[in-house]
Amino acid sequence: MRDFDSLIPDWFKTIVEVGNDLIWSQYLIGLLLTAGIFFTISSRFVQIRWIPEMFRAIKEKPETLDSGEKGISSFQAFAISAGSRVGTGNIAGVATAIVLGGPGAVFWMWIIAIVGAASAFIEATLAQVYKVHDEEGGYRGGPAYYITKGLNQKWLGVVFAILITVTFAFVFNTVQSNTIAESLQTQYSISPVITGIILAILTAIIIFGGVRSIANLSSTIVPFMAIIYVVMVLIILFMHFDQIIPMILTIIKSAFGIDQAAGGAVGFAVLQGIKRGLFSNEAGMGSAPNAAATAAVSHPVKQGLIQSLGVFFDTILVCTATAIMILLYSGLEFGEDAKQGVAVTQSALNEHLGSAGGIFLTVAIALFAFSSVIGNYYYGQSNLEFLTESKIALFIFRCLVVVLVFVGAVVKTETVWSTADLFMGLMAIVNLIAIIALSNIAFAVMKDYQKQRRAGKRPLFKPEELEINLFGIECWGDQSKNLKK
Repeated sequence: MRDFDSLIPDWFKTIVEVGNDLIWSQYLIGLLLTAGIFFTISSRFVQIRWIPEMFRAIKEKPETLDSGEKGISSFQAFAISAGSRVGTGNIAGVATAIVLGGPGAVFWMWIIAIVGAASAFIEATLAQVYKVHDEEGGYRGGPAYYITKGLNQKWLGVVFAILITVTFAFVFNTVQSNTIAESLQTQYSISPVITGIILAILTAIIIFGGVRSIANLSSTIVPFMAIIYVVMVLIILFMHFDQIIPMILTIIKSAFGIDQAAGGAVGFAVLQGIKRGLFSNEAGMGSAPNAAATAAVSHPVKQGLIQSLGVFFDTILVCTATAIMILLYSGLEFGEDAKQGVAVTQSALNEHLGSAGGIFLTVAIALFAFSSVIGNYYYGQSNLEFLTESKIALFIFRCLVVVLVFVGAVVKTETVWSTADLFMGLMAIVNLIAIIALSNIAFAVMKDYQKQRRAGKRPLFKPEELEINLFGIECWGDQSKNLKK
C-alpha cells in the first residue's frame, strides 16, 4: 500500500537528496561538536557537575502564575520534550545507524549526547529567560523568541519559527506515523492505510484539547513506557551477561577504525552516530527549548538542568538500551542493502524473547511514537503562535498535522527519513548560531543561580541583579512578590 509515495514529485526528492549532501557535511558536524565543547568548557562541565542538582530540580512543584493558577511543572515540561525525544529515533533510528555506520556509530551517539547536554542546558535556559505569556495563562517560548528578543533579529526568528513548525509538526510526525505503520504491518500485516486513519483520528482528538492535555498525556505515558523498556533490556543483558564487555569493546574499536570487520567506515560511523543521535536527543536543534519555556519555575537554570538531564535519559539510557539489543542479535547485517529500521529491532527482540518480544515492541513503538507526535505538534503550535495569532491559521495548521500523520503512514520509509534529516540540519544551524551569540547571557544566569545556591537561598531570578544588562524580558521581575512556593 506504499504506492502513495509516487504522488510525491521527483523534484522534491531531488531537493531533499542534494540538500542532505550539502547540509550533512563536515561543517555541520563540526559546528555541533564545536558548540557543545565550547559550552562544556565555558560552563566547567555543567552537564556533569550538576547532575545531583538536575534530580533536585525535577522534583519541584510548579510555581503559581500571576493568574493564581498552577503552571506546568518542570517534570511535565520535561515529559513533553521527552515525549518528542523518545520515539522512533530510539528504536528505528538506532537500528539504522548501526546497520549503516557499524557498531562505532553507537560510540558517536554517546559523544554527541555528552557534549550536546551542555548545548541543551544553554538553549533551555535562554528559552526560560525570554519566554512570554500565552493566552491560556501559562508561558510559551523557544529559539524564535530568544532570537527576536535577545539578538533583536526578528527576521531570523521568523525563519526559525517556520523551520521548526514545518520540521516537527509536519516532517517529523510523518516519521513517527511511518514507523508505527511499518511495525504493525511487519508484526500483524495491518494495512498502513488503516493505521494512518486510526492515528489521524487519535491525533485530532488530542491536539484540539490544548497544551495541558498534551502535558498530562506525556507525563503519563513517557515514564511508564521507558521503565518497561529498560527493564526488558536488563533482562536481555542478564541473559547474555558474558557478551556485554566484548560488545562494548567492539563499539569502541569500530568507532576508531580499529575493527572494521563489523562494517562501517570511521567517517560514516561518525556521520550516522551524530545524525541519529541528534534526531533522538535533539540537543542543540532548538526543539526542546519550546517545551522548556512552558515550565513555571523560579529560575531559568532549573529548566536548563532538567533539559540537560533529558539528553542523558534519551541517548545514554534509552538509545543505548536499544543498541545493546541489536548488537547482541546474531542475524545483524551491515550495509545499505541490509534490513534497516524498526524491522531490525523487532527481529532482535524476537530472537531474545521469542514472539513476545516482537509483540511488546509493537506496543512500545506505538506508545513512543504517538507521544512524539503529540510533543512534535506542540512545538509547531508554539511557533505558529509566534508567527500569527489567527485562530483560522491555527485551525488550518491542526488539520494539516492530522492529514500528514496519515500521509506519513502510507509513504516509503526512505522518503520520510531523508526529508527529516534535511530539515533537522537546517534547524540546528540557525539555533546553534543563535545560542553561541547569546551564550554570555546564559553563563551570567548560571552564575547567578550558583551564587544563590551557595548562599543557601532558594534561587529566584531577578534580571536587574545580573552582572549584565538584559532587554526583551517579559515574564521576570520581583518574584518574591509574584511567586509562591
